Amino acid sequence: MTSRTLVCIVVICAAVVLLSGVKSPAGDDPQGKKGGAKRKPEPTVRFTVEAAKERSELMHHIYAATLDTMHHHYFRVNKSVLPARAMEDVFADVAQQTHSTARWISVNTKPMSVDHEPSTDFERNAAAAIASGKTEFGAVEDGYYRRAGMIPLSAGCVGCHTGMATDPGKTPRFAALVISIPVQE
Repeated sequence: MTSRTLVCIVVICAAVVLLSGVKSPAGDDPQGKKGGAKRKPEPTVRFTVEAAKERSELMHHIYAATLDTMHHHYFRVNKSVLPARAMEDVFADVAQQTHSTARWISVNTKPMSVDHEPSTDFERNAAAAIASGKTEFGAVEDGYYRRAGMIPLSAGCVGCHTGMATDPGKTPRFAALVISIPVQE
């Protein structure tokens, strides 16, 4: 990763943290990645549903713009880290600071990781809604506002997701970005 890439990621993470207005206690690991069982983070601040919707839309734009920038400027065939995978590190850093989470899900292509399969009823419903042409799908459940937003897949993305020798066809292909923000109910 170049120093320019690292600076871009740091600036974007700082912007998301500042815009979220939430800080977590030092040492928190809300996604359980440092070992042990995954646990749900206990939010220190909750937002109104309306504020969560606005913030999730903003975060979606930030993450989508970062992905596009990384593809445009830094994606090279001979590198081992794909931009969508690199973004998962950004998601983890933002989650540590905000108790908000983000993750990719497949919509109408084969997931490149089993971790990207829609795994909850919300995610399956969101994938179906986006596959049918909606640009976003949201719901309030279990103390969180969840928003899935469409991520159009470019020709390079589709080539890997559908197979290099496969004709991707005329159907637009999508993934989705699911953002979950704690809310006051």
